[in-house]
Amino acid sequence: MKRPLIAAVFFAGLLAAWHLLAASGRWSPVLLPAPLDVASYLVRAAADGSLAAAALVTGRRLAVGYLLGIGLGLPLGCLTSRFRSCSDTLGVVALGLQTLPSVCWVPLALLWFGQTEGAMLFVVVMGTSWSIQIATDDGLRSIPPIYQRAARTMGSRGLHTVLHVLVPASLPVVLSGMKQGWAFAWRSLMAAEIFVTILSGSGLGHLLHYGRELLAMDQVLGVMFVIVVVGLAADKIVFSPAERWVRRRWGTDA
Repeated sequence: MKRPLIAAVFFAGLLAAWHLLAASGRWSPVLLPAPLDVASYLVRAAADGSLAAAALVTGRRLAVGYLLGIGLGLPLGCLTSRFRSCSDTLGVVALGLQTLPSVCWVPLALLWFGQTEGAMLFVVVMGTSWSIQIATDDGLRSIPPIYQRAARTMGSRGLHTVLHVLVPASLPVVLSGMKQGWAFAWRSLMAAEIFVTILSGSGLGHLLHYGRELLAMDQVLGVMFVIVVVGLAADKIVFSPAERWVRRRWGTDA
């Protein structure tokens, strides 16, 4: 069987099992709505524009927070990989903060920034930058020393070595860290939107929160489905092509 056919059979089986569980009567519709109920909500939300508006608001917050996280994580990773004092201080702090769940930043963000966009961006940046910093540090440390010695032999110095030797050599590991940071950014933003209610726009996290308050499980599952689809689309459109290009560029693609 070809891969698309295998995937189609697999997901058809999941939908059939879901439908049978919902139709068995063992579960309340409040707890487990039927697949058609979830599909009906998605159609209604798409028709009235609420789903698209929420996705655009969430996408804007995610893009801004993720870029800020990259802007903070990459320089910190360079510092901790280059200087022992930074590794023993900032590196240890980053490792500890990277293990901290993103939702833990929400109370602090609310106290510092209130019910504002700044609170959400703060949570996203704190959930994203440390994984990128650690990946950058690991990527730069994994470069064989012979690369730098060979570059110095050929006259490369300073910034030229960083841009033309260290950055390209560490790019595969850094790219993996950026992909992981994207996942952390998603999780952080959902936590922020669920707990932070502001008037500047309702995102997908707010729709999840309202669905819980209204006991509308079809809305909750529908929004979760949209989040999964957007995450998969980002991976297929952005990160997977970038990873393939890096593997081809460095000759590691099978």
